[in-house]
Amino acid sequence: MEAAREALGKSIARWTDNGELFTTAVPGLALFRREEPTEPTGGMYEPSICLVAQGAKRVLLGDDTYVYDAHHYLITSVHLPTVVQIIEASRQKPYLGLRLTLDLREVSQLMADSNLPPPRTQQSSRGMATGEVTLPLLTVFQRLIDLLAEQQDIPILAPIIEREIIYRLLVGDQGTRLRQIASAGSQSNQITRAIDWLKSNYTSPLRIDDLAKQVNMSTSTFHHHFRAVTAMSPLQFQKRLRLNEARRLMLVEPVDATTAAFQVGYESTSQFSREYSRLFGAPPLRDIANLRQVANGGRA
Repeated sequence: MEAAREALGKSIARWTDNGELFTTAVPGLALFRREEPTEPTGGMYEPSICLVAQGAKRVLLGDDTYVYDAHHYLITSVHLPTVVQIIEASRQKPYLGLRLTLDLREVSQLMADSNLPPPRTQQSSRGMATGEVTLPLLTVFQRLIDLLAEQQDIPILAPIIEREIIYRLLVGDQGTRLRQIASAGSQSNQITRAIDWLKSNYTSPLRIDDLAKQVNMSTSTFHHHFRAVTAMSPLQFQKRLRLNEARRLMLVEPVDATTAAFQVGYESTSQFSREYSRLFGAPPLRDIANLRQVANGGRA
């Protein structure tokens, strides 16, 4: 295990030598390197597996906290708004990690094509979890990264290797989670459809009864299962989407706080500032100034 972890870390370090993020030629595979801990940052996790060869990262989902490191992977089975922070990284031992997005259609296809053994017991229906890294998982990811040196092989071999990764996840300690989400007609799948609607319509007023009806659930059942999957109510989920997008607009576009607030659906700038401060720890102007200072090499 230790040798496999070290080899994976060296491979990630090789491809991230010139920057913090490397979007690879393998569709859906990204490699990461950071040489110092980061400030908490809002972002959207998509269906994916995140693996760390060195260092550690903390993810806040609603009131839940997940830490993943060289011994634990993070699996996300639906799109979820989070606050993330790298908590272990240094110049001597940088944070080295990867993310592979998961195609839930491929998960469903593998489930349909294969007589899969039953997964290990898993009770929670949360759309995010950590699992134990195994040697087969390390070695299959090593083979995937090795393809970067032989890019002509990627179109043929990458889908085969990714299918093995999905298989390893389906029969692993978090396999039930993926099976529930990928099963058409399941309650988790219905919540996934609601999340997709919220992602596309987060600026619009949210009518819970209408959204529940849209995914063929009663309002009370919808509330219960939405919170079970996302650790948030639908309104809290929409708020996270709005605040994350407002932060991106102010940082990248850039626009002022009032413009960002109205663009993401807020009608009150004071409410926007209050909720932004609660999530990110500082009012919009100060938070964006801090982020820019860090990006320019200083510390806020």
